[in-house]
Amino acid sequence: MTGRTIIDAHHHVWDLSVRDQDWITGPELQPLRRNFTLADLEPETRAAGVGRTVLVQTITVPEETPEFLSLAAETELIGGVVGWTDLTRPDVADELALLAELPGGTYLRGIRHQVQGEPDPEWLLHPDVRQGLTAVAAAGLVYDLVVLPHQLPACVKAAEGHPELTFVLDHLGKPPIASGELAPWATQVRDLAALPNTVCKLSGLVTETDPKTWTVRDLAPYVDTVLEAFGPSRLMFGSDWPVCTLAATYAQVVGAAEELTAGLSDSERAEVFSGTARRVYDL
Repeated sequence: MTGRTIIDAHHHVWDLSVRDQDWITGPELQPLRRNFTLADLEPETRAAGVGRTVLVQTITVPEETPEFLSLAAETELIGGVVGWTDLTRPDVADELALLAELPGGTYLRGIRHQVQGEPDPEWLLHPDVRQGLTAVAAAGLVYDLVVLPHQLPACVKAAEGHPELTFVLDHLGKPPIASGELAPWATQVRDLAALPNTVCKLSGLVTETDPKTWTVRDLAPYVDTVLEAFGPSRLMFGSDWPVCTLAATYAQVVGAAEELTAGLSDSERAEVFSGTARRVYDL
């Protein structure tokens, strides 16, 4: 990617002195139980040739998104924010309008909810959630999907039901890389990719396999599947920093993505590493 500026379309920051990250539990996640700030990230992005990023929500509290918008307004690095609001609220359209009016509100590009944590695999299809998705589209925003493979069929139905809304699949829908299985994930992700209003992030892969022994070869069948299904112009790179640090450095994640897309043409790789994110998130 020499000579090109990479866009990292998926990373997080948090300060535990401001707010707990209650999902960081157990010994495996213990390395994440500290502050990860933009000051920590900036040297990593600079060294990797990353010039712009998309900051993505981490927890479902209303205070986080305004803080992220304010942070985006203070730095050149963050080009957009994917925030959170309660989609089940009847006044969600008003909430989105209020977010847009906040300091840094012009950086709001999308909304995300931890659907992966919802016990109902068809949560996205609840009438109140569907109303919320309609409001997200009306606000000119996209919707990031953080889901598990068994929730992908509901994602397909939601995207079919909201053709006016762009759905961005985070982390390839968390395929079972550790087991090496492709089915039924591959079929389900192809069904989603068949819809024109869907996009996929090449992100979050190193933590879906063995964090100590993973190789690029382990990831290749899954990346090849989404490359074929979505195509480079609907696929975008994201680091998933700092979660990725459980298994790899920032530089290693960028390097793995470059190796996994080495068979693409220069123009196709430019789409994956910048063009798609620039279009989808209007950076």
